[in-house]
This record gives sequence, C-alpha cells and structure tokens, in this order.
Amino acid sequence: MKRKTIDIITLGCSKNLVDSERLMRQLEASGYQVTHDAENPQGEIAVINTCGFIGDAKEESINMILEFAQAKEEGRLQKLYVMGCLSERYLKELSVEIPQVDKYYGKFDWTDLLHELGKAYDTKLHTERVLTTPHHYAYLKISEGCNRTCAYCAIPIITGKYVSRPEEEILEEVRYLVSKGVKEFQVIAQELTYYGVDLYKRQALPDLINRMADIPGVEWIRLHYAYPAHFPESLFAVMRSRENVCKYMDIALQHISDNVLTRMHRNVTQEETYQLIEKFRREVPGIHLRTTLMVGFPGETEEDFEELKEFVRKVRFDRMGAFAYSEEEGTYSALHYADDIPTEIKERRLDEIMSIQEGISAELNSAKVGKELKVIIDRVEGEYYVGRSEYDSPEVDPEILIERASSPTLQIGEFYPVKIIGADVFDLYGHVSSKK
Repeated sequence: MKRKTIDIITLGCSKNLVDSERLMRQLEASGYQVTHDAENPQGEIAVINTCGFIGDAKEESINMILEFAQAKEEGRLQKLYVMGCLSERYLKELSVEIPQVDKYYGKFDWTDLLHELGKAYDTKLHTERVLTTPHHYAYLKISEGCNRTCAYCAIPIITGKYVSRPEEEILEEVRYLVSKGVKEFQVIAQELTYYGVDLYKRQALPDLINRMADIPGVEWIRLHYAYPAHFPESLFAVMRSRENVCKYMDIALQHISDNVLTRMHRNVTQEETYQLIEKFRREVPGIHLRTTLMVGFPGETEEDFEELKEFVRKVRFDRMGAFAYSEEEGTYSALHYADDIPTEIKERRLDEIMSIQEGISAELNSAKVGKELKVIIDRVEGEYYVGRSEYDSPEVDPEILIERASSPTLQIGEFYPVKIIGADVFDLYGHVSSKK
C-alpha cells in the first residue's frame, strides 16, 4: 500500500473519463500521486467512477466495487470511494448493499471528495485536467444532462436537464489543452445539437465549433453524439469550410420505422431522417457518418426490422454500431411497454444487421485503397504503427496500420500523408508517402 497514492478507476463513457481527469488534476495539485486504471492498483485510496447506463455496465461497476471492497476488508486498501452515474442513481441502495465503501458520491458532487480528503477544490484549475489519453488527443465535454425524452433512455433520470458550459470556459480549456500538446479534440455531450439553448436561447454549436477552429494548434475537431430532430443546419457550412473540422458526424438514429420511432419518442420521422442524411452528404462532401441502431425495441415487428435492414443497405453508413434493447427501470418504455421480444429474436436481429454492415464496411474500406489520407499516429503495436484519419475516432473506429520496417522513424502524435495499400473489414493498411 503506497501512502499518498490514489488509484482512479473509470468505467463507462468518455464523459466519465473527463470527470476522472478533472479529479486527477485536483488531487495532484493537492500533493497526491495518482494512477488511472492501473493493472495492479497499490494506492492507499481508490476512487471508482461508475457507469449506470445499461445492465451490463451496471454489473461491471458493481463487480468492480465489490473487488475493491474485498481488498479493503483484507487490509490492502485504506479508503474506498465511489462516484459517477451508478451511485447518482442508486445511492441509497448501494450504501446498504456495499457498506465497505467509505462514501458514495454522485455524478456532480465529486468535488466534495476533496473535502473528505481534507483538501479544497481549487477553482483556478477548473479547466485543467490530467490526460489519460495519448498526449495528442483529448475529449472535450461541452455540456451535462439531456432534455430529450427518448422512451428507452435512463440518462435524463441520472443526469437531469441539459446544462451547457459557457463558450468562453470551453475555449479556455481548449487553449490549455493545446498548450499541453493536444492537437485533436473529440467534442462530446449526451446530445451536441441542443448546446446553447439553455444559456443563449439558440443552438450555439456552429458558433462554438467555428471559434474552436480559430485557435492555433487545433488540428482536428470531431463531433460526437448528435440528435437528428431540429439539427442546426448552419453547422454544415462550418464543417464544409473549416479544414480542421473533421468531415465526420456521430449521430445516433436508433431506428427508421415510423412505428418504432414514434414508440421511442424520437420526435423525427423516417422521411425526415432520410432527408437529413441526404443534406449531410450534399452539404459536406466526403462526410463520414457514424450511427447507432437499436433492435428489439418493444413492439418492433418483423416488418419494422425489414425496414431497418433496408435502411442500412440504402444509406451505407461509414461507421455503425447496434445493440439490443434492454429495459431500464424508470424509463417510459419500462413503465408503459412490455418487453415483448424474446432474447433469441433480439440476438438474431442484431446479428443480421451487423452482418449487413460488415459487408458494407468491407466495401467502403476497399474503396479507400490507392487514396492518400492525412493520418495521426496513436501508438506502436507489434510490427505496426497504428494511426487514424479524420474519419476515425479513437476506440470505436477502424485504424490504419503502417509497417514499422517501411517507416522506422514515425513519431507518436505526428501527422503523415499515408497511401492506403490494403484493406479488410475493420482496418486499413498503408505506407507513408512523405512527412507532412
């Protein structure tokens, strides 16, 4: 057990990761040694930042808490704290079920943990973080909460109403991160397109991205988690005209059948969805669209599912993920719909739709062979440098592999022009043409 050492364990999404990075900066400023997701945690204190979004994530969080609770009982840990979405949602239940935890915090009161440790939250550091990502990219959270009322989603129950961060505060954080070597920003929120409505009475995302793009040192800006209804179309011009705004949009569409969209409370129709995709591709030539789809929502018929498959075939998403519906307590669908589709049918539909997308991904990847892409190098892995283009977000998208023998002096975090020489379903292969 190392004194004055704190192990931070982050579960769930990149929004949680940003909270952990902010906490780490405060702890380091208070004189603690801090590790993040260490393979062999040895600190005297552990902080688990939990996820409470879906069943599997909740189970993972609980198992992690139990593992560290046992370490505490065995004397290998002095203090154990839990924060994040799971404890925001189930604070009372967790306090009873796992009393070995010294204190539970929610998603927004984690700053009180510093007071528990005898330290004060330093407001001068409110835009500073200790990056846990490679030094050249960072996640940038621009809001908390969500005002959408999707029938299946527990996020608004956990996080509350949408709260935008002020533009100036966000831009201050961007400048700080650039000063630390960050070149690439993954702009994240539970829902990007609502940004600014609460603060400025307008959808302010286009203005924010335009101002970010003006900051020297910002090489790539990539946008995650948009909502299709009332999309701020002035963003198209920003994406089209600003070289450092990646031609990439992560927009979770969930379904295409009007029957299912209505039951989901998505406030968008099949026709409007097709029109929005057409506008994206017309207004931002070359854009790569990532989406997430759901199968097995209550009341989804075989006809609805056939519409969804046809949608995937027609649109040919550059990136697509899918998951089977999982009932979340407290949501509209849990309260008003029967979870009436058997697990085996959900799994069959999930396999079918991902099989269709796998073929599309292979074709789209093959079409890149012979092209030259601007690539940033993330890491070295075995015989390869592993990098990404502007069309690839970390962790979730295909990567570009470059043989180290062909380019022995590439630097992590640097950009290179790479000619694509091969492709498979998941990755591309290339060689460096010359230094940028």
